[in-house]
Amino acid sequence: MTDIGLTEVSKSYGRRRVLNRVTLDVGTGVLGLLGPNGAGKTTLMRVLATVAQADAGRVELLGRDARDPLAQVAIRRRLGYVPQETGFPRGFTAFEYVDYVAILKEMTDRRTRHDEVRRVLETMGLTTHARRRVWRLSGGMKRRLMIAQALLSDPRLLILDEPTAGLDPEQRLRLRDTISTLAENRCVVVSTHQTEDVAAFCPRLVVLHEGSIRFDGNPQQLAAAAAGRVWRSEQRDPGARLAWRTSDGRLRQVGSPPPGATLVEPSIEDGYLLLVGSSEPVVKATA
Repeated sequence: MTDIGLTEVSKSYGRRRVLNRVTLDVGTGVLGLLGPNGAGKTTLMRVLATVAQADAGRVELLGRDARDPLAQVAIRRRLGYVPQETGFPRGFTAFEYVDYVAILKEMTDRRTRHDEVRRVLETMGLTTHARRRVWRLSGGMKRRLMIAQALLSDPRLLILDEPTAGLDPEQRLRLRDTISTLAENRCVVVSTHQTEDVAAFCPRLVVLHEGSIRFDGNPQQLAAAAAGRVWRSEQRDPGARLAWRTSDGRLRQVGSPPPGATLVEPSIEDGYLLLVGSSEPVVKATA
């Protein structure tokens, strides 16, 4: 089943085109959306969350036309969304905030609603903080609280914009486990800057750059795109697009290696850096 179907989707703000004819089909599992700042990731996530409308193209979510107002209501009942920028009503406790969102999601039976609120707070490890005021929570806890509200009503489609931002290493590992479990029977789209997150729990990833899809495949295929273009040496070479000194004191370089260079196994990060730093055409990887 296709949960997300985008066809030639474009979106502009003023004269700036943020999304440029994006076509994408996504079903059950985790899709990682990777790209630099300004690539159009957040705009795409807002379109998927029905917060923003495309200027052109077709957007189908959960089998419905997202432009139809009645369809939007039905989609939102089965959708969970974590925006990149979050705000909270002042004075709410963690429990009260999630309960407030549950009311907005039309959960009218108080006992059933409170059971659901407790469930999602427990899922995100916030049970012991349920009665704390939101403004007293750490940045990481606030991020987990936003993910908790997105899990209300067991949504079929989860849109998570930078969900690991502000989380410490242990919290990020726990979140990876949670997302992987959730994606076994639903569609999850995760926008991130973290290539290690993509490698850890995204079997499919899309690289968005300057509003267009530059890569669509799995993490191993993105790493393979840099094969033969990553090497180590003592001095920076003219053909290097990027170079940085590693823990062994040598330079890891990405670009066009000189003859006889000591090539090394490429990583996802290497493939990504080459992709977003070039004008090469779209890479549509195959399984």
